[in-house]
Parts: sequence; structure tokens; C-alpha cells
Amino acid sequence: MLNKIRPRVVLLTACAVLTAMPAAAQIYTWQDANGHMVVSNRPRDGVTAVRVFSVPKADDTVRVTRFVSAEKSALYDPMIREHAEMAGIRTDLVRAVVQVESAYNPYARSPKGALGLMQLMPATIQQFGVRNPFNPIENIRAGVSYLRQLLDRYSNDEALALAAYNAGPGAVDRHGVAIPPYKETRDYVSKIKGMAGRTVQVPGTNIYKTTEIVDGREVVRYSDHKPADGSGELVKGHRGIE
Repeated sequence: MLNKIRPRVVLLTACAVLTAMPAAAQIYTWQDANGHMVVSNRPRDGVTAVRVFSVPKADDTVRVTRFVSAEKSALYDPMIREHAEMAGIRTDLVRAVVQVESAYNPYARSPKGALGLMQLMPATIQQFGVRNPFNPIENIRAGVSYLRQLLDRYSNDEALALAAYNAGPGAVDRHGVAIPPYKETRDYVSKIKGMAGRTVQVPGTNIYKTTEIVDGREVVRYSDHKPADGSGELVKGHRGIE
């Protein structure tokens, strides 16, 4: 991943900032000719609003996140759960990343080149051997693997790993191994924290990391059971977002 903040695009993550709105407002949404969602505080002539959001007591700035149906998110839940468990990552954390990154749109694309459900950057696509970033299975596999790599790098500190996922590990390191003082990154970490909740670590529970070669490639797996041959590496400091 490039060490840059990847701007979230209104049409992809479906987050819109509407300014100078009255104390009570309606937000209208529809799809344009390219299939992109448009969000506005005014209805469009001749277009039926797909969904109308009521925003009581709106401040000067209102942020709206696109609704994701349970059916749509459930479609990807089995593969999210499978890869999250294999990587020793909380399923809720991966779900939240997918929600914030793409709103479960497998064809999401950003101007900086981030693609698919987990908005993989070109370097991440190459690193994890992704052939088709719009393939949900490949995308989630690589996205979860990259998130696991960041968790390993920052001693399982979810907040730092999320900040690195958003802004790049270089930005985290340049700021003293701390969340960079970028509004987007701080909002990103805070939003995922609110959606995923905190890690509950059961005292005495250990997570073991093993590496094996499959088809000439290293495959890393995590388990709460110590490998019988004693080859597993104990992952310590399982901290969540505080």
C-alpha cells in the first residue's frame, strides 16, 4: 500500500458532506446514468428518489452513510468469517473495514487506484498475488492478509493497524508509531471502532502463528491451539482499540 491517505469517494463509499443545511432536512438519493449513487438535499426533477433520509436538527455539516441491506452483507459473510478466523482477526473488525471501505460494493474503485471490497491498493494487489481484485474471494483474502500483516507489525494494536490501512504504515511510523493527525484517518479509525467494538481477550488465551509452504507460496495461519509439533509462534499482546 502506498504511504498516502486514500481519499474516500462519495460515489464509492457513499459518504456525502452536505453544507449549509437547515435545522431539519431531507436527503435524497438516486443513481446516475453510470450506476453511481448521488446524494443531495434536493430532489431531482423527473427522478424518483431511491431512498429518503430524514435529518432532524441538522448542523451545518451532515455526513450520511449509505444503507447496506442485510442480504447484501450476508452474501460475503461466510468468506469474511473464514479468512478472519484463519488470520486470527475479529470477524466484526473485518466486516467494519469492508463497510467503511466500499459499503460492500465489490466493484468499488477510487481515483488513487484502490479496488474492490477492501479497497486494495496496487502494491497490496501485487504483494498478495491477486489476479482479479474485483473477485470478492481474492479481494477479501488479500485485504485480511494485509490487515494481519499490519497487526503483526504493530503488536496487535488494532487502532494503529487501521490507521496504517488507511494512511499507510509509513505515515504511522513518521508520527512516532501513532495515529497520524489526519482528520480522515482519525475519523476512519473512530468509525470502525464504533462499528466493530472492542476486543475482548480471555485471560490465558494464546494465539499461535504457523507458516507452511503451499504450492510454492508461504501460507500463514493462526489458531488458539498450540501445534502438536511445537512449531507455532506465540502471538503476544493481543490488544484491541481502546
